[in-house]
Amino acid sequence: MRGLVVILALPVLAAACTPQPMSPERAHEVCSERAREAAGPTGRVTIGANSNSGPFVGAEIGLSADYLAGRDPVAVYAECYQSRTGGQSPTRQPDL
Repeated sequence: MRGLVVILALPVLAAACTPQPMSPERAHEVCSERAREAAGPTGRVTIGANSNSGPFVGAEIGLSADYLAGRDPVAVYAECYQSRTGGQSPTRQPDL
């Protein structure tokens, strides 16, 4: 009897785990960031000082797999947008 209950519950549990599509606005934000990363290296430099440890300097450089593969940022955006909105086509260009 327990096995039957588990088997009947599996489709319900699987449906609950299915990711829900994003809103077009949120997908635009997320996918524009991904397109910017595909357009070239990203990074930042931090310079500052505080009263406890004195001056400090930091740097970060990011290289996305899409950039290293030479993918077109607009194509990266379109693919990302469609996958996150349940198949909708983008209605605007990425913010690069």
